[in-house]
Amino acid sequence: ETLGQKLEQLVGLLWDIGLEVGHSVRTLPECLEEAKDITVQTNLLEARFLAGNRALFQRFTVAVQENLNAQDFFEAKLLEQQRRHARFHDTAYNLEPNLKESPGGLRDLQNVLWVSSALGLGDTWNKLALESIITAQEARQIRSHERFLDNLRIRLHHLARRREDRLLFDHQTLLAEQCGYT
Repeated sequence: ETLGQKLEQLVGLLWDIGLEVGHSVRTLPECLEEAKDITVQTNLLEARFLAGNRALFQRFTVAVQENLNAQDFFEAKLLEQQRRHARFHDTAYNLEPNLKESPGGLRDLQNVLWVSSALGLGDTWNKLALESIITAQEARQIRSHERFLDNLRIRLHHLARRREDRLLFDHQTLLAEQCGYT
């Protein structure tokens, strides 16, 4: 059984249990070539070692960082965010907000960490506090808000019985009750 066949079986199994898994199999040079696209570059920044050749993963991580232009990355992520916000009328006060994509949603928090990672400042709120970008108290508050949005989103998916990021009126009362709001 080849590595490709094993990976194919794994992805098939994940799909069979209902997970939407994005995947690709590439060489290191192919990764760097594909990283010219901002979405791919963002995904490569988020790569985590799970199993396999740790030395190869380390070479991959270094190569991705070395081939990343932090200024270009920041500008592309800012433009991406501005376009996304415009789709939601540049307000966080929608009656049925999208927990992931609306202004102030999870994607905005992810954007901050992606840009700080590209700049080599850290990829967690605690690391940003250690770099004095934010205070320790701000790191705790942001992480608490991020957990709250994550929790709401997971509950929303469960209630809708599918992937649903919009906090629709139909689900708001039950979600509020589940979160202890009366």
